[in-house]
Amino acid sequence: MLYHLLYPLAGKFTVLNVLRYPSFRIVAAGLTALLIGLLLGPTFIERMRRLQYGASNVREDTPDSHLEKAGTPSMGGALILFSLAVATLLFANLQNRLVWSVVAVTLGFGAIGFTDDYLKIARKNSKGLAGRRKLLFQLLVVLAVYYGLLTDWAFRLEPRFPFLSVGSFVDLHLTLPFVPTRYFEPSLGWAYVPFMLLVIVGTSNAVNLTDGLDGLAIGPSIVSSMTFLVLSYVAGTTIAGFSLAAYLRIPQIPGAEELAVYCAAMAGAGVAFLWYNTYPASVFMGDVGALAIGGGLGTMAVLTKNEVVSAILHGVFLAETVSVILQVGHFKTTGRRLFKMAPIHHHFELKGWAEPKIIVRFWIISIMLALVALMSLKLR
Repeated sequence: MLYHLLYPLAGKFTVLNVLRYPSFRIVAAGLTALLIGLLLGPTFIERMRRLQYGASNVREDTPDSHLEKAGTPSMGGALILFSLAVATLLFANLQNRLVWSVVAVTLGFGAIGFTDDYLKIARKNSKGLAGRRKLLFQLLVVLAVYYGLLTDWAFRLEPRFPFLSVGSFVDLHLTLPFVPTRYFEPSLGWAYVPFMLLVIVGTSNAVNLTDGLDGLAIGPSIVSSMTFLVLSYVAGTTIAGFSLAAYLRIPQIPGAEELAVYCAAMAGAGVAFLWYNTYPASVFMGDVGALAIGGGLGTMAVLTKNEVVSAILHGVFLAETVSVILQVGHFKTTGRRLFKMAPIHHHFELKGWAEPKIIVRFWIISIMLALVALMSLKLR
């Protein structure tokens, strides 16, 4: 918004010329989101505490030690979304359909999470929106954004299957880490749509599963957003005719550098939230934040053509999800538990690890995985 309002005035006020550079707007968006979150945090938390008086906000499937956290307000993710949305809309190029797509998925998933959190508070128990309904709404949001913003209905390739073959602004090829695109870049065609749904919805729910300890989910989310900032910037930036994407042998995505503004805003909002969510937490993220952040990160993986790389980058989220799948499968097969409790961070809790130790170690693993993901840029 500021970009569109102020940049046209650069002819009269040369200082406004800085708005033409994505690098400046990236920093400005991150700083703005950080300041909004820090300044509004105390008032927001107190308001949530009053509105949620009497609700425990502690999940049933957690160790008994978590009962001490009863009374801590939830839905702190709403603060993240507000800071993220304001900063992105202020500094991103709003004529960019990629920006609108990731913002739409983020806010759409946030609305689903808000409904889930609201029902939990209203019913004063940990059961909110039914899992199948939540999943259905997530799928509908992604499909609506894809066919509404990322396809061109004027170019139908197969009249028999219009919903699977419309002209897409998203590259339907699959890129692999450490493999140059010129050597191997298979096209998924219509199969890319279900693959995209798996990536985005899967990431969203994986982040939600990870959100079980103070600061556990937001730490890796900040790391991921900063990593996608780099990945999106190099995918869309051309300097004096020199394409960073061509040099690195990765897909070149026009306009992807504007996604870095969104990533910076998410990182800034996440750091501000962590200020209040760090152990012992003054506020919980809630589904309104976890589903939205995961949906945003999954969408970034799709838009920047890093779907497979995101499996490495989001290794912590993936491990949490796999631990739940293994736990359920093993129990149904043998009648015994594979872990003391799932997701796996609760397993380490019951083994006697202090909560801060688990959190920081998961952060360290997340940083290591992010470095591997970034290393894949050069090793192509």
